[in-house]
Amino acid sequence: MSTINYRLICLLIGLFLSKLTMLMVIPLGLSFIDHDGLTFHYVQSAGVTAISAIALLALGRGTRRSLSQLTMRVRDMFMLTTLTWLVMTAFAALPLIFVPHTSYTDAFFETMSGVTTTGSTVMSGLDALPRSILIWRSLLQWLGGIGFIVMGVGILPFLNVGGMRLFQTESSDWSDKPVPQTRRYTQQLLWLYIGLTLLCSLCYWLTGMSLFEAVCHAMTTLSTGGFSTSDSSMAEFSSASHWVGSVFMLLGGLPFILFILMIRRRSLKVWRDEQVSGYLALIAVTTLILSVWMWQVEPVDYIDALRLTLFNIVSVITTTGFALGDYTQWGSLAVVMFFFLTFVGGCSGSTAGGLKIFRFQVAFKVIYQHMKRLVHPAGIFPRRYNDREISDEIITSMIVLMHLFFLTWVLLSLALAMLGIEPLTALTGALTALTNVGPGLGDQIGPSGNFADLPDTAKWLLSIAMLLGRLEITTAAVLLLPTFWRK
Repeated sequence: MSTINYRLICLLIGLFLSKLTMLMVIPLGLSFIDHDGLTFHYVQSAGVTAISAIALLALGRGTRRSLSQLTMRVRDMFMLTTLTWLVMTAFAALPLIFVPHTSYTDAFFETMSGVTTTGSTVMSGLDALPRSILIWRSLLQWLGGIGFIVMGVGILPFLNVGGMRLFQTESSDWSDKPVPQTRRYTQQLLWLYIGLTLLCSLCYWLTGMSLFEAVCHAMTTLSTGGFSTSDSSMAEFSSASHWVGSVFMLLGGLPFILFILMIRRRSLKVWRDEQVSGYLALIAVTTLILSVWMWQVEPVDYIDALRLTLFNIVSVITTTGFALGDYTQWGSLAVVMFFFLTFVGGCSGSTAGGLKIFRFQVAFKVIYQHMKRLVHPAGIFPRRYNDREISDEIITSMIVLMHLFFLTWVLLSLALAMLGIEPLTALTGALTALTNVGPGLGDQIGPSGNFADLPDTAKWLLSIAMLLGRLEITTAAVLLLPTFWRK
């Protein structure tokens, strides 16, 4: 008996590619309306993707019965999760190779940055690019955002990746059997996601953006992606749009399952969640500290300082990556603070990347418990999070993830340095890829730069890092174990 159900995986990836083909109709239609000369290229991209989808569906014949009976095993889930993001990225990159001076390496990097909602870019001259290309970049991030919500709520808790099982009981009927209930929960999450995107689009439009700009930025704001239609990013638009962006980025960093629970239970008690309170408290405290600092060192009034610091802090913590000015010019405190905020990330079950708030909270609980045991060796001090016991299995899973994260960061930074990249760019480039934040620090990849001038090898390494960060590292790393492939 085969270790992995390859036919079932081919069938599912084929289904995903068929949906990607349909999504390509949107830029194709816009290209036809604008007469930008790319219509035939979109037809080619959609055709190649459709043929590949049909081929994979053919390979997966005979598994529809097993699919309906939901016989996926843990190894199938690990394999499917990693392959889906890789294959979708490879085909979604096809439309971008028709942008002038864009190689497939650049197209793959841009696409991986899009679907992982990282926001790093190799493209410049965005203001002059065809609308069909700009909408495709935004769609990639929007698609990646909802994809990660579904994965974070239904798949990662089931696989116990990085301590995510701590959130399993919120949707136990889905998490115990991730495939049978995926459709129902996905529909609810998708409608919520669409509704918030439309609301964000309306708010952006009311602040003075064109309808096209509003829709594009709404998709990349709620998905905490950070792609923009302008090289100046959000600095191109009004101050009112910055407040709107801050609010919807903050919403994108919250657990989407809580919105659904609020509607079901008709109660706001779910907002007592420790993760949410910690997330909001971190944003409030860091914004207060940095806004006062900026007010003192920069020639701006306090409201402008608050607007700039809130937007940039929310952008970094939620790993959105929108730029509003160059915060590396605000002084040493700002640079150091933004560097450490890059690690944090948003909440579990959100569109945000990073290490996630809850892991830091649990780590502090474990440290506090250990310190109390030093004083009272015979004492019993239970570890609880949101009134649930934190098992040793969850702690072990978190320790493994965080060690893998820092080990990967070190190795990737060294690899980038070996390519001749200067130290600050290598360190922060590796970090921003693993945390899916977007901009790093320094003149080259900082908030006012991009990744275009990096060597092709570096772009492939960073693309892999973005995928590892989005899949919480362990999900992909487990495929490298020889025992994974044994019968």
